[in-house]
Amino acid sequence: MQPRITICSSCLRHLTKAKVIQFQWPPLSQSKYASTAAAITPAPPIDQAIVSSPPLTRYPLAQPPSHRPPEFRKSQLHRQYTSLLRSTPLILLFHHNNLKATELMAVRRELAIALQKLDAQGDPSISSPSQGIKLQIIQSRIFSAALRIVEYWNPSPPQAPISDPQDPATPSSTPGIPNTTPSPSDPALTHSLSRRARNAVISKKYTHPLSPLLSGPLALLTFPTVSPAHLKTALSILAPRVPGFVAPPRRTNPGYHDAVTQAGLQKLLLLGARIEGRVFDMEGVRWVGGIEGGLEGLRGQLVGMLQGFGAGLTGALEGASRSLYLTVAGRRMILEDEGKGADNRKEENGG
Repeated sequence: MQPRITICSSCLRHLTKAKVIQFQWPPLSQSKYASTAAAITPAPPIDQAIVSSPPLTRYPLAQPPSHRPPEFRKSQLHRQYTSLLRSTPLILLFHHNNLKATELMAVRRELAIALQKLDAQGDPSISSPSQGIKLQIIQSRIFSAALRIVEYWNPSPPQAPISDPQDPATPSSTPGIPNTTPSPSDPALTHSLSRRARNAVISKKYTHPLSPLLSGPLALLTFPTVSPAHLKTALSILAPRVPGFVAPPRRTNPGYHDAVTQAGLQKLLLLGARIEGRVFDMEGVRWVGGIEGGLEGLRGQLVGMLQGFGAGLTGALEGASRSLYLTVAGRRMILEDEGKGADNRKEENGG
């Protein structure tokens, strides 16, 4: 039997009013996870504790802030036309009058057939640009804006930033770091849809030679390379003219003379072309298409012209020098004859 402890009444009263705190051990699973986390979590590196983290780009590099929202269809068409003008050396401009979808398909079909026949006549080992020749309908106002950007917007190369934004030692508050401000008014933005590009070419609206033609429904025929042979074939299909650009006869190409195809061709009118950055009218386009032998033939003509000019210049210089030599030689012979005559007279007088 345990001994009894005598407690006074005042002490007993204080014990009953006090709160008893009991200690509880944590569960075994929690203590296990805590020990594991403490074991595998590494300490932060010393560099991270000294310098700040690099600044983050607030917009994707492939879609910078633009004067107009880049997700709109007009913005996407503007980008497409800008890329087309910068990468295509030969573009034919056509006016179409309410061209239907079936008529456009028929015209494209006959154009592809004619280009395939031209490729079959050439060397199969040489790559042909026929696969890249396309006929498409465009939005004239958006194409005009893209043309002004390509012709008149030449931004200066961007200056090197003062601090590299990818350097961990660069604080995020450093001024002059590009790609950190999502404002279209940022002067560092110089792409085709930027506000700087728009303000730079807004006064050039009617200065380009193609501007008077960029109105109404338009269609483009684009060539990946300048090939006079393929240009001549395309003109024979889309804008035939005798002589030089004769349409295919009915016997060899009956599909060209279908009612749908002829209705579509009658609605196409050749306006001009843009070749290597220069504007050509209809006669200039046909002159380029009529070059015999293509670019190689043109180079041969140029070489022959230069050789003929060099031969003529050489002959002229040789003729001048030859005539001078004959004149000097004749004068010398005259002087020698006079000297011999004087000697003979002296001998006779002395004798």
